[in-house]
Amino acid sequence: MGLTYMSFFLSPATIGVEVHPLDFTTNLGKIRYYCWDTAGQEKFGGLRDGYYVCENIPIVLCGNKVDVKNRQVKAKQVTFHRKKNLQYYEISAKSNYNYEKPFLYLARKLAGDPNLVFKEEVALAPPEVEIDLIAQQQNEADLAQAAMQPLPDDDDDTFE
Repeated sequence: MGLTYMSFFLSPATIGVEVHPLDFTTNLGKIRYYCWDTAGQEKFGGLRDGYYVCENIPIVLCGNKVDVKNRQVKAKQVTFHRKKNLQYYEISAKSNYNYEKPFLYLARKLAGDPNLVFKEEVALAPPEVEIDLIAQQQNEADLAQAAMQPLPDDDDDTFE
């Protein structure tokens, strides 16, 4: 199937790259993802370019930490994935909220089968926090409403 690059694990700050295998069982068989946790800080980020290859692969952008109370999202953060035509999911690694959605999306794209489903649950660590589902549903409704708005005309694609 190929490699999928995602940063999805709770850990201390990464220096360089850590690779974590993650297995899913589907109605089409077993899929193993190799999830790459890459350094996020610029001082360690020089390693990233050497690891990123095959730019024509499906990409998912994840908004993590949706469990944080009163989080603020900038307008550019809402429009970035739309301008780049990227699939986007709101997730929380601490509460396991929507953790499977990016993996399912990628599995369907890579297999070329929109009917692919996961057959078993992945063994996860217990959630560290509980997510306020009502507040998150409101956040997702707000995000859906924002997605209906026309994209701004600016050419600034930087993501701050």
